Amino acid sequence: MSAKDPGSQRQPLVLHQVHPTALVHPGARLARGVVIGPYSIIGPDVVVGEETEIGSNVIVENRVSIGARNHIFHGAVIGTAPQDLKYEGADSMVVIGDDNTIREYVTINIATNHGEQTRIGNHCLLMAYAHVAHNCVLGDWVIMANSVNLAGHVAVDDHAIIGGMTAVHQFVSIGAHSFIGGLSRLSKDVPPYVKVAGSPPVPAGINSVGLERRGFSAEMIAEVKEAYRLIYRRGLRRDEAMTQMAEHGQTEVVHVLEDFFSRSTRGIVR
Repeated sequence: MSAKDPGSQRQPLVLHQVHPTALVHPGARLARGVVIGPYSIIGPDVVVGEETEIGSNVIVENRVSIGARNHIFHGAVIGTAPQDLKYEGADSMVVIGDDNTIREYVTINIATNHGEQTRIGNHCLLMAYAHVAHNCVLGDWVIMANSVNLAGHVAVDDHAIIGGMTAVHQFVSIGAHSFIGGLSRLSKDVPPYVKVAGSPPVPAGINSVGLERRGFSAEMIAEVKEAYRLIYRRGLRRDEAMTQMAEHGQTEVVHVLEDFFSRSTRGIVR
């Protein structure tokens, strides 16, 4: 390689960039390419994956594992103790996957009991002021709009979208590809593929636009519509509706609904 070749002038990749005003405990583990902004505080049991960017005035404490290429904006607070009177200092944690965007002032609490986790999947967008309480589990590609509040033990499956200022009761499950309108109040489970909105929420058909955007075929969307008709138009109990759907074959739609109903404990939005 000649002296004039630009490749000969390459600088070694920076391990990580920490602003001089940030307080990063020596016990924290930062991977290559991590950026930490002014006045942020990173605790001793925190692990941050490659190329994750943590903005200014962010607090990450207790046991938190953050994956790669996440972007955490100003003022977010991650890993603080749960707002649960049963919490007695248990060794629990927050686990965040890869490629997530966590906007300003989002709060995410650790789980309540020893060995438990609050989990965020991959490719999620948590908009400003959203709250994820203890023991919540979010799948992949979840969107929570501004000021959504999840109580403890809420499960949100892949590709679900929750509109702004929605409050979700503890132990509620929100199914994959569902859409929750803004200003809703959820105290019952929302099945996969369904749109709901209101306080109390009312079903409003299937999330056909979302399904089309994610590449669902016309045949699969027709199956989702038939499932909705059986559950909501004919008013069948969920076990009766599942029996009728299964008679038409074990499709992906049926499997997703069966899995959801096997985990549903609060009854579904009607």
